[in-house]
Amino acid sequence: MDTEISITKILLPVEFSDQCIEAARYAASLACRFHAELTVLHVFANPYVAWGDISAYSAGADYYARICEYSRSRLEAFLSDAPPGLRISRVLLEGDPARNIVEYAHAEKFDLIVMPTHGYGPFRRFLLGSVTAKVLHDSDCPLWTGPHLEQAPEWQGFSVRRVACALDLGPASCSVLRWAGALSRDFAADLLILHALPTATISIGGYTFDPEWRLHLVHEAREKIARLQSELGTRGDVFIEIGDVAAALTEAAREREADVLVIGRSCGTGVLGRLRADAYSILRAASCPVVSV
Repeated sequence: MDTEISITKILLPVEFSDQCIEAARYAASLACRFHAELTVLHVFANPYVAWGDISAYSAGADYYARICEYSRSRLEAFLSDAPPGLRISRVLLEGDPARNIVEYAHAEKFDLIVMPTHGYGPFRRFLLGSVTAKVLHDSDCPLWTGPHLEQAPEWQGFSVRRVACALDLGPASCSVLRWAGALSRDFAADLLILHALPTATISIGGYTFDPEWRLHLVHEAREKIARLQSELGTRGDVFIEIGDVAAALTEAAREREADVLVIGRSCGTGVLGRLRADAYSILRAASCPVVSV
């Protein structure tokens, strides 16, 4: 089976915060690594939405023109210190940021989106910005994000030594492992495969199940992962954790000093969209960048 990933187009949505500047380091580093084109996208709010028909005001047209020009000048100046030879295009759109990001990513067939989880505040690791959440909810494109993108290295020193892959052994596990395995091969990095058994499968209501049941569940999980690895040709070390799923996986990735954590999103749409509860919790608490596939 083909286990390669093709990253030829990377989308970097920006709103010019410090967090976007740091996310840009990752985006530029990845673009250099994969010889990909990097598109910097800024979506500015349409004043017509806030104030109705702005043309009714005498200075409305001039104000709108100034907003466009100001946004364009900031966009052109963004990432002015990009690595030599990096192919960069800049796109300015107006309207709802999340909707425009998703629609543009789908229309232009991007392979990866890079953006921070949240813009501001000392509690940012416990939050997921509304725009990022909507993009994760609606987009079917892999997204590189996380609450600690401010730790991004300079593009010259960018490397990945350990790729952690969190599998729930559901329908999306094959795609998640394929992506993680290909990333680890490209960087010659170690592949760590993580699976968490919820505490409720081991004990409930103060009653602990027979230890043999725990061994059975662990053995069954290892067998399923072994079949996936055989199918995809990956050779990752397997770690089975027990506890709250999100907490167990993020702690396992932290303890093993993973440089990136690859997780899956649901393939469904509707009210819950693609961003499941465990994925949401992992994104908030991860100690390294997270790629949600």
